[in-house]
Amino acid sequence: MRYGMVIDQGRCVGCDACSIACKQANATGPGVMWSRVLKEEVGKYPAAKQRFTPVLCNQCENPACVNVCPVGATYKREDGIVAVDSERCIGCRYCVAACPYQVRSVMLDNTVGYYGEHGLAPNEAIGYAKHVPGTVEKCTFCHERVDAGKDPACVQACPARARIFGDLDDPKSTVAKLLAQRAASVLKPELGTDPQVYYLG
Repeated sequence: MRYGMVIDQGRCVGCDACSIACKQANATGPGVMWSRVLKEEVGKYPAAKQRFTPVLCNQCENPACVNVCPVGATYKREDGIVAVDSERCIGCRYCVAACPYQVRSVMLDNTVGYYGEHGLAPNEAIGYAKHVPGTVEKCTFCHERVDAGKDPACVQACPARARIFGDLDDPKSTVAKLLAQRAASVLKPELGTDPQVYYLG
């Protein structure tokens, strides 16, 4: 078993539903985005158009973050998901510096919410409690949901069905079939991290 994601950029409309679903599911604080959509204008008028590139942790086959963690807090699960043990993390940020995709965040304060001096909203108080200040966090393909047999929140929320999640080792899975049928690319392939997030142009 090796989990991965295929993102069809031809279907992505740049609505940011994935980013909002991620924040809601993982209770990330202000300024923290484990999933975001890069937007750029390509071409020239009158044929100019926008291109959307959703980015998240690439769950690399050869993760640089795992290799540099001095305490083993960042580790790779048997299903390929790269996770962080917040109880072991010492906040050294070596993994942040090593990640070539800039998708890791440092939880600085879990008492600051979106409403400033008004304090945390009830849902923030509940969600933020699971974050440990001073530790590093990132997308984990919503492994709690995956372990329960569900898709990651970003996949479920995508109205255009541009994100497809599944077992890359299962030739019958949708992700494996898409990669067998269509040309796909990964971000920064020259680095040798072997990302498990693939993009269909």
